Amino acid sequence: MVSNSYLIFIILAFTLGGVLIMKRDTIPTPLKKWMALTAVIMVCLAFYLIVYSLLNIGSNPQ
Repeated sequence: MVSNSYLIFIILAFTLGGVLIMKRDTIPTPLKKWMALTAVIMVCLAFYLIVYSLLNIGSNPQ
């Protein structure tokens, strides 16, 4: 169940990053800075979760 949560978060983080890149001209300036910062943090966390899950592929949870 945890891997499903990871997968949903990873998809949402990259989708938010993509939407912000595609719609950067239509986002209001005060909101743009905070949304970009949030997206960068989420994408970094998503990369961390990807690496973490790849390193734990063969482990046996108990």
